[in-house]
Amino acid sequence: MYGIESVTPTVCSLFKVPSPKGVSSKPVAEVLKAADGQLGGIPLERLLIYAPDAVGEWLYKAYRDEFRQVLDAAPIQVEMRAASPSWTPVCYGSMFTGLPPEGHGIRKYEKPVLRCPTLFDALAEAGKRVALVAVKGCSVDLIFRERPISYYTEEYDPDVELRALKLMEDGDTDVILAYNQEYDDVMHRTTPTSPEAVAAFRRHLATFRRLSEAFGRDWAAYRRAIAFLPDHGTHVDPATGRGGHGTDSPEDMEVRHFWGVYGP
Repeated sequence: MYGIESVTPTVCSLFKVPSPKGVSSKPVAEVLKAADGQLGGIPLERLLIYAPDAVGEWLYKAYRDEFRQVLDAAPIQVEMRAASPSWTPVCYGSMFTGLPPEGHGIRKYEKPVLRCPTLFDALAEAGKRVALVAVKGCSVDLIFRERPISYYTEEYDPDVELRALKLMEDGDTDVILAYNQEYDDVMHRTTPTSPEAVAAFRRHLATFRRLSEAFGRDWAAYRRAIAFLPDHGTHVDPATGRGGHGTDSPEDMEVRHFWGVYGP
């Protein structure tokens, strides 16, 4: 099982750019093998990452049939392990620096601007136009600031989706990261399997489907990849009876990533 820090060297390998300094995690071999088959060793041109918060492996197993709309665009499945402790800034910090928490410095629920090199620095240094689209005040919106990339801070998930769709349609961006958080928000107020939380989770799947349709249409002329990359899972906190995470339990630590790689 890979750690989620393997995302950064995987993306760098796809674009044929050096990983950030200090990265020792290995790229995901299954993704690189697919890229070799589809692209013949030629670098990627475009990448769309959809990052839904708190969609753990157990959720995939419980609603496997509903993930068909993810698999249609991103059929490469990879079992991953979240960073510990399994809080959003810790996990996405590891995912997009390629470093464990002790390497990037976020080891609890806090949102400082990262001072170490990130995936976004590596891509920008290689001339890639990167857009980070996230909900105002969330971890992804804050910890990757002060990079030479474009930031789109949106009010909530539907606005993130619309912005990502517009960026793909405009065609002036090489890498888009779109982050959504409604499932995490709702399960913290209720439980991970409450009707409200499941409805929010299903909206994430539907958002990915719409993004993937635009990805296939607006970026059809490019060597491209798409990825569905959650950060951690969830459990019911026995102290509150509501949803939580942050532990090293399998429910919190096990996630599944999905990738698709395509030629023009």
